[in-house]
This record gives sequence, structure tokens and C-alpha cells, in this order.
Amino acid sequence: MKRLNNETLGQVPASVLTPDYDRSALKAGIVHLGIGAFHRAHQAFYTEAVLNQLGGDWGIIGCSLRSASVREQLAPQDGLYTLVERSSDSEKLQIIGAVKAVMVGPEDPKELVSVMADPAIRIVSMTVTEKGYCHDPATGNLNLNNPDIQHDLKNLDKPRSAIGYLVSALKARMEAGVPSFTALSCDNLPNNGQVLEKALHQFAEQVSPQLAQWIRSNTTFPCTMIDRIVPATTDEDRQHVEALLGLRDEGTVFTEPFTQWVIEDNFANGRPAWEKVGAQLVDDVEIFEKIKLRLLNGAHSTLAYSGYLAGFDYVSEVMAEPAFVKMVETYHAREAGETVSAPDGFDIEFYKGQLRDRFRNKSLKHRTWQIAMDGSQKLPQRLLHTLRDQLQGAGHIDIITLGVAAWIRYVSGVDEKGEPIDVSDPLADTLRAACDSAKGDPAAMVRAVVSIKEVFGSDLINEPAFVASTTRWLTSFYDKGVLATVREHFG
Repeated sequence: MKRLNNETLGQVPASVLTPDYDRSALKAGIVHLGIGAFHRAHQAFYTEAVLNQLGGDWGIIGCSLRSASVREQLAPQDGLYTLVERSSDSEKLQIIGAVKAVMVGPEDPKELVSVMADPAIRIVSMTVTEKGYCHDPATGNLNLNNPDIQHDLKNLDKPRSAIGYLVSALKARMEAGVPSFTALSCDNLPNNGQVLEKALHQFAEQVSPQLAQWIRSNTTFPCTMIDRIVPATTDEDRQHVEALLGLRDEGTVFTEPFTQWVIEDNFANGRPAWEKVGAQLVDDVEIFEKIKLRLLNGAHSTLAYSGYLAGFDYVSEVMAEPAFVKMVETYHAREAGETVSAPDGFDIEFYKGQLRDRFRNKSLKHRTWQIAMDGSQKLPQRLLHTLRDQLQGAGHIDIITLGVAAWIRYVSGVDEKGEPIDVSDPLADTLRAACDSAKGDPAAMVRAVVSIKEVFGSDLINEPAFVASTTRWLTSFYDKGVLATVREHFG
């Protein structure tokens, strides 16, 4: 079967949307670090819409900082890939052409730095996941003991981390007298631009105070809020697209019809007119970000940990169980709902219902295990900030602590059948050791895990209501199982 590429693009069915601009003349204006499925379904999707509607030199050079897998998918396809928007009863296919090339950082770090330092590049965006910021989620400070950060401080000409690449490229631009770029975080972090700015400034101070001052004066770090559910693509998905296209596409990405992108309008060196194609350019992202992180991501993580332990592979399966639906409804109305307020004109009750409908979308095979990854990096912003707000007013914390207890049970590394759990987390060994140290004693297990300051800070271990509620849930999980516990309380 022929591959999708520039030569075969004309062979796709007329029902499939294709690039409506001259790709051969497209110049790059964006470098994106972390060109996984989410970027291709979200930021590249919006940029493609700008190119189709308005043109401009906003082609994307995608960069992987770890694996060559995306380059292997897209290079033979000239950067082209199919984006499939799938709802419960329909799907729409579009060929995205915004990605001009894909680089693999570790293969030639100096070349990637050189590309980022090119004056034509006006935005460097990133989706490197929470752990890619090499920071302490509890404090926001750069982790100077992180092995990649230590390496990059000694070898800035051949960095490994996203922070190292950014600082190395900015240093090259400063030395060449080239204007700075905008560093655009698109990761699921509260105040993500500020998190990136803090980590980058702390790194730059270690390199040179002069460089740190130049970055402060010339580089901007807009905050963003991103929202689109993008499950991992399966071989079955690729075969399905092959049958529809008549071409093989190794880079296929599946997503839902819903998408949202709220961006702080603070760019140092120009930007695409994303607001013309559905993005919201605003002065302050925080209110949108808080709603999304607490109502969507907090619920998603709680469903993922509890649902996985209850034996469900996909979120839609969890949402077919009435007790879990009731749990999410209660969480939206109470634990999370009481800590957020809506901007003018925003129907928050409609949004909550929309979230639950999105979770129920059976056509999106979004694995609970995928959502459960990197929980030590996600819990602080998805659940613990909400928890702290509720504790200040002696508010509702029951479902928050259920989510924390399910996470603790999950990172213990053994499921309810005694089978091993593949815990993908940068603190997996530390978490497993804490759980093993208190095996058979849920109260001791909660105390051991909540004492890990990188996740919980130093305050939450001293919150009796939080510790006691988490312990009650964890005890019930071990005594009765997660599904029976959820049914008992929300059935």
C-alpha cells in the first residue's frame, strides 16, 4: 500500500479535506518541542486553519526530544498526516500539512539549537508533559538536581531538556543580535507560561546573569489553556484510515470534535491569527484554565485511577457505570464546582454536562492507563490545589480524597487481582517504596505517600481531615474493592 505523501496527496477521496495552500512555498515560523499526537490534533490543527484561510509563513518544524518514532511516521509522508475527528455517530477526516519537518533532538542537538536560533523562527511552542519542565510541582522551582538539567548546565551546546534547548537557543540569538522568540507552553499546567518562565530564568541565571537579563527584557511566555481529548492511535485505527484513504498513514491522529484554546495575547515577535479560526486571545487565561484543570482534568484523573482499579480499560466504559457518573456529577457540583467561577457569558452548567458527554464518547478509545501516567506531576494542579481551597473553608473534600486514595492504590504497583500495574511515573520507584514500607496498613501507607514533598508539599501531611478521609477511602478499597466502594457511596 502506498504511503500518504506529497506525491499521493491528490489521490485521497474528495470527501477528505486537504491543504488549501502551496506547501512547497511554505516557510517555517514555529518550532514545536514534543510533537506528539496532542500537538498534531490541537496547535497544528489551528495553525493549519490559519494557513488555509490566511496563508503566512507559519509552517511548523516539529522536534522530538526523546524518540524518533514521530519522525519515522512523518518523514516518509513529507510531514502530512490525517486528523480524524470522531463522535459517537460520525467522523471527519482532514489531511494536515502544517508540519514541514520533524527533527530528533538527541541525534544532533546542535542542529536543533541552530534551527531554534534562526531569525525566521518567531515562536517556540512545547507540549513536553508536566515532567518535561524539570521542576518541583509543589514549589514550581527548577530542580537543579535533575540529571538532564545538570547535564545541560555543563553542556549547553548539546542539551537534553526542553529548558536547556530553549536557553541554548536564546543565548545564540542574544550573541547574534537576533530578536527573541515567544516561548509558548501548551502543557496542562496552571499558569503554564509562568511555570516555564520561572524554570527558564532560574536555569539562565546559572549560565549567565547577562543572559538572564536579556531573556527577561526580550522573551515573552504567554499562558495558555488547551483542551481536546486525544487517545493513543492503535494499529486498528491506522487500518481503518488506510481503508478510507486508499493510502497508508502511519501518523494518523484521532480526536473528538470539541476543541478549545485560550491564549494570553503576549507575543514578542508576531503570531498566526489563531483568533480568526476559533482560538480565544485574552488578557488573562487563569479563569479558563482553572475551570478546565479542576472540572475536566481533576475528574479525568479520578476516573482514570478508580476506573483502572475497577477493571475498566477505557473512560467511556467507566462512564457506563451509573455510580461513577453520579460520582463525577457530585464532584462537578461540589468539590470542584464550589472552587471555580465562570467568566461573563460562560454557561458553566452546560460545560459540566458537555464534559460528561465527552467522557462517554465510545468512539474515542481513551485508555484509563494513558490518563493515569505521570500522576505525581499531575495531581498537584488537578486535585491538590482544589483540595487546599476547600480545606481553607472546611469545604467538601470527599471525592478529591477518593481520587488521591485511588492514585495511592494505583502507584502501589499491584492491582486488585494481584497482578502488576505498569506505573509510568518519574517518581514510580519512590512511590512504590513508600507503599511497600507500609504494606497491609492503609493509614501508614497514606502517611508515607503524603509525606513525599515533591507531590504534596509540606502542608498536607498536617491536615487531619485530608489524611483521615484519604485513609478511609484507601481502607475501603483494600477491604471491598474500588468498584464496590464507589457503588456503595454513589450507587
